[in-house]
Amino acid sequence: MVDENMSIYCFSLSLSLPQKLKVMPSMEIENSSISHAEEIKVLANEAFQARKYAQAIDLYTQAIELNSQNAVYWANRAFAHIKREEYGSAIQDASKAVEVDPKYSKGYYRRGTAYLAMGKFKEALKDFQQVKKLSPNDPDAARKLKECEKAVMKLKFEEAISVPESERRSIADSIDYRSIDVEPQYSGARIDGDVVTLDFVKKMMDDFKNQKCIHKRYAFQIVLQMRDMLRALPSLVDINVPHGNHFTVCGDVHGQFYDLLNIFELNGLPSDENPYLFNGDFVDRGSFSLEVILTLFAFKCMSPAAIYLARGNHESKSMNKIYGFEGEVKSKLSDTFVELFAEVFCCLPLAHVINEKVFVVHGGLFSVDGVKLSDIRAIDRFCEPPEEGLMCELLWSDPQPNPGRGPSKRGVGLSFGGDVTKRFLQENNLDLVVRSHEVKDEGYEIEHDGKLITVFSAPNYCDQMGNKGAFIRFEAPDLKPNIVTFSAVPHPDVKPMAYANNFLRMFS
Repeated sequence: MVDENMSIYCFSLSLSLPQKLKVMPSMEIENSSISHAEEIKVLANEAFQARKYAQAIDLYTQAIELNSQNAVYWANRAFAHIKREEYGSAIQDASKAVEVDPKYSKGYYRRGTAYLAMGKFKEALKDFQQVKKLSPNDPDAARKLKECEKAVMKLKFEEAISVPESERRSIADSIDYRSIDVEPQYSGARIDGDVVTLDFVKKMMDDFKNQKCIHKRYAFQIVLQMRDMLRALPSLVDINVPHGNHFTVCGDVHGQFYDLLNIFELNGLPSDENPYLFNGDFVDRGSFSLEVILTLFAFKCMSPAAIYLARGNHESKSMNKIYGFEGEVKSKLSDTFVELFAEVFCCLPLAHVINEKVFVVHGGLFSVDGVKLSDIRAIDRFCEPPEEGLMCELLWSDPQPNPGRGPSKRGVGLSFGGDVTKRFLQENNLDLVVRSHEVKDEGYEIEHDGKLITVFSAPNYCDQMGNKGAFIRFEAPDLKPNIVTFSAVPHPDVKPMAYANNFLRMFS
């Protein structure tokens, strides 16, 4: 076997001195780059272990720029993207890893994980089959492949028995909550008659805080009343805040009920004098999602002007099936409630406009210019979110620092620059875009020359991100945003994702 260093040495002897002077430094530079890339990878790994995923991505990027032929760097950056829920970017990086080294099993593993997180079980299955092929004696790979096969079989079964949405009968029409008896020994919150009162909501929140359940009769009553109320609303809701009054916008809560209680502690309970808008993603990931959604729904039933609710990308069947809400509802209530919540989520408005000046949406803006508010009002939202079009982009898109538009780091929707934001505001005579959808270290971020604010209200997201939460208070008439940040509060020892898809919990 020829020693690699010896072959380089023999090759150099055949060159003239000027040629040697040209070749040897380039080899030294290449070796130096590879060595430096490894040093940066170590720093990136340390940032990853410290859960500083954005910093880790930047460092892995530097390592890749020095040595793009190392599959480990691509796969590690894919993992950091997965932690930031940037599944589209993760798939791109993992694909590059297996392109560089087709036998690198972690590349397929990372890509399969990203596909799974997007609900693309069939694509995930192909990658985990490849992992098993490359690592036949790895019990971890075998277990994950088995779980993925079960998920795909379940998906095929559900597709086989599914009824077209146009032919589907409303589950709400089959529920008569008044016929449900409340047992004498039930000591929780009760609704007298048809009216949800503040006293009931306070008692219910107190019960939830002590990990007690509400009786299914009252849960049905709240969700059914909410359905009727939401169905009557347009897809774009106009909010009027009178001169001298204030209005609070909150971002994602994601089932973090005890942090929701903290928001109310800091800023007051929702009321006509202290109104809120919760900007989507009320559920999933956090394991107190049912408590969150019933609390928000109850306040809306109590006083429609006290609280406004927008749909997020997680108010959907596909997300709820994967990220925990479906499992939680089945565990705490019943399968019937899973269907009912899915139906009610399809009634949630897609966006709000405050005093004709502030546009509030969960995700972001559009793949085309010229979208008017009237176009958003005209969206038929009573369905599961599509994979493209205005509704999809409202729920999924993200801002980017560069002008123009780019592919979505999530694999759904798109990324849009400050010029896109500026044109949308000008064309619709608006001043500001407020959106949520992304965890931010400080709970918020101001971008696009101050014309776009991201607000995220789930501090220490998933008990691991270490971020602050935030909410925005607007004072009429000038509607200058006053941003309030806050830290996470303790919660009972129920881990995030406790009710999530078995397969996904294996990767979290």
